[in-house]
Amino acid sequence: MRLFQHDTQLLRRAATALLATTIFVTPGQALAQDAAPADPADSSARADDRPVEGEIIITAQKRAENLQDVPIAITAITTKTLEDQQVDDFRDYARLVPSLSFKSGGGGGSADGPGTNNVYFRGVASGENANHSASLPSVGTYLDEQPITTIQGALDVHIFDIARVEALAGPQGTLYGASSQAGTVRIITNKPDTSGTYGDVNLELNNVAHGGWGYTGEAFVNMPLSDRAAVRVVGWYRHDAGYIDNIPGQHVMTEYTYDSDLGPVPTGNTQTLDNAAFAEEDYNDADTYGARAALKIDLDENWTVTPSIVGQSQKTHGSFAEERGLGPLETMQFNPEMTKDRWYQAALTVEGKLGNFDMTYAGSHMQRSVDASLDYSDYAYFYNELYGAYWYDNSYTPITPNQLIDIRDRYKKQSHELRFTSPFENRLRAVAGLFYQRQEHNIQQDYQIPGLADFLVVDNTNDVWLTKQLRVDRDYAVFGELSYDITPQLTATAGGRWYKFDNSLVGWFGFNNFTDDGLGYSSNPDYLCAAPPVVDGSPCTNLDKRTKDDGFVHRLNLTYKANDDLLVYATWSKGFRPGGVNRRGSFPPYKPDYLTNYEVGAKYSFGRGAHLNVAGYMEDWQDMQVSVLGLNGLTVVQNVGNARIWGAEADLLLRPVPGLTWSTGVAYNNGKLRQDFCFDQDAADCQDTGFYGGLDLLAPKGARLPLTARWKGSSSLRYEWGLTEATRAHVQSSVTYEGTRRRDLRPGINEIYGNLKSYAEVDVSGGIERGPWSVDLFAKNLFDVRGQLSKGIQCREEVCGDQLGTTSIGGKIYTVVTRPRTIGLRLGYKF
Repeated sequence: MRLFQHDTQLLRRAATALLATTIFVTPGQALAQDAAPADPADSSARADDRPVEGEIIITAQKRAENLQDVPIAITAITTKTLEDQQVDDFRDYARLVPSLSFKSGGGGGSADGPGTNNVYFRGVASGENANHSASLPSVGTYLDEQPITTIQGALDVHIFDIARVEALAGPQGTLYGASSQAGTVRIITNKPDTSGTYGDVNLELNNVAHGGWGYTGEAFVNMPLSDRAAVRVVGWYRHDAGYIDNIPGQHVMTEYTYDSDLGPVPTGNTQTLDNAAFAEEDYNDADTYGARAALKIDLDENWTVTPSIVGQSQKTHGSFAEERGLGPLETMQFNPEMTKDRWYQAALTVEGKLGNFDMTYAGSHMQRSVDASLDYSDYAYFYNELYGAYWYDNSYTPITPNQLIDIRDRYKKQSHELRFTSPFENRLRAVAGLFYQRQEHNIQQDYQIPGLADFLVVDNTNDVWLTKQLRVDRDYAVFGELSYDITPQLTATAGGRWYKFDNSLVGWFGFNNFTDDGLGYSSNPDYLCAAPPVVDGSPCTNLDKRTKDDGFVHRLNLTYKANDDLLVYATWSKGFRPGGVNRRGSFPPYKPDYLTNYEVGAKYSFGRGAHLNVAGYMEDWQDMQVSVLGLNGLTVVQNVGNARIWGAEADLLLRPVPGLTWSTGVAYNNGKLRQDFCFDQDAADCQDTGFYGGLDLLAPKGARLPLTARWKGSSSLRYEWGLTEATRAHVQSSVTYEGTRRRDLRPGINEIYGNLKSYAEVDVSGGIERGPWSVDLFAKNLFDVRGQLSKGIQCREEVCGDQLGTTSIGGKIYTVVTRPRTIGLRLGYKF
């Protein structure tokens, strides 16, 4: 096993062999494996739009359609595949979507566990740090009809009793709007069903290599209340064992005093920061529990009302990243680390008919609270050692440089969509609607130095820096698509979306620099009071800005259905992302950015669900929103120019003999800048000075876009057979591969981090089903590969990265890695 931990060459060869059957990836990847008609005795197969003979029914175009008849690049992962692959959360199903990539929080002063993923499609990623005052996500995530994308990313919903996950690659700007510039992920739940009472219970016990024991309990029950009403209730509790060790260690720091002429002067003494109180093995455990309930009422033959509510609480400890320079799965943190992420969403869907038109209203209200304590001692340590940035108490005695972050962020979101759809059988058909969304983020992040002098404190005890702001993002839209069958085989579609955004940011950020007595810590004018407090909990207001704009995006498509088995299409579409406010007052608001997609594709069906789907595309990304850490570590968003992405994707699903299913998908993406990226984008000249400010060349024309591998793919082989008349068995093996990715767009910064290395993972499982009972034994990441998901740092890369070795321990880079080998046993019972 140790061979595979340190050398993945054999795994790469295995991945290449399995993925060699296709050379592009996933326009319609149906990882479904459900060739036979749904079994009426199988409760999980009811009321989830599952068709017969392997067809997959999706609702990506706001109406129920066969996956193979939809001219969009879609990966549809059905209930059966979600169960077969032991999918529990976002990272599990993200592996199955080759056109999708993501970045975790990254470790080192930022949350990096479950629920902190930033999602990207087709390489549309600039390496942004997803700061609370930065760009909105470029990928929208929906739970049924309602968006669940918050300002800093989507909710990580526990996957159980889910009908399917639909991943729509490419701009979805007309039907899904601002949050779907590069793609959309839709999680479709199983709906209440009046056909009978049934349910499902699953229990799982697992062990993580180098870690501890985890377990899961999940259940749902469907109950008819009458012949026109039913309720469905789902609940889950999951404990994920830790595998990162916080090892004992010390920061030995230089002690300084201050001289009015010389500045910071070393005293010849040192101070020691010790983490003995927080050292712990396997300290990154997580507990997730939640519930979902939906009530479906058929008012008559035409009208249905479905109110629902879902809530989840997730508490994690520690960091999910290993630290460069230490052993595998080790870190050295000097403050307690914890994140508690709680949210709920109440939703209402009304479906009915007005004349011949189907009408749908979908509304939701969501609230989310995130409380976290994070280590930030690297910041204090490196600035102390490199620049003599020392701290002292009320008696002017130097204190040990230490820093931690206390986060109390609150989110609210409401969305409303009213949509009308004409009869699908008409030669001319339309979808049209109205959309409104308002989301706010009440930001409170206290950067604390224990024992800090009172006159250096911003507003709360020990706060050397405080961010207390209210961000509000508002979106309005009118959208529609019109399709016309030119001939029985040839269809033209034209769609558009008029949008308006209105975004604001108000409150306080900075050091103590708002008093009249001149004792403030910083002389930076950005931290001066401009007005009395507007946001509760802020000392005053030094930022109050708003930006708004409107525009139009389109989608044009031509689809040719040669016969029942073959469809070809060409699409020209455009997506957008709203502009926003830069928190640094000296920088103007950033503008919207746009993604224009030119795509051709084909879908060919072999029967009983087997198919080959391919697509190729070119995407132009204009006025890219790129966020970087500027002076004082403040995030700044710039519209830096243009990039172009060439790519192709395909999937192959075969059923060569009864019981055997082979599913393979691969994606290729090659994205590069089309012009130099300068920090001052309006400068007449752009030089490589190596510093922020002036005319920096941060990335040259031709630089490769980060975070997305040129090649990503997955392949799965499953065989099912009958042991006896009442007992069935199955075995399954799958491999996923992700190639080398740049961590950062800027070559100099990427050199500090280093590339994210390629890796391949192998999963195996086997089990039996007898009557209502099932048992599965599985191993995820069988060869215990340490795949790199993202890298992070606590402050500016040139400081905390410290590649020059000016401090005793060098740079501190944190790498979020794949979960070690996990072996588990799952027991299920259907009733």
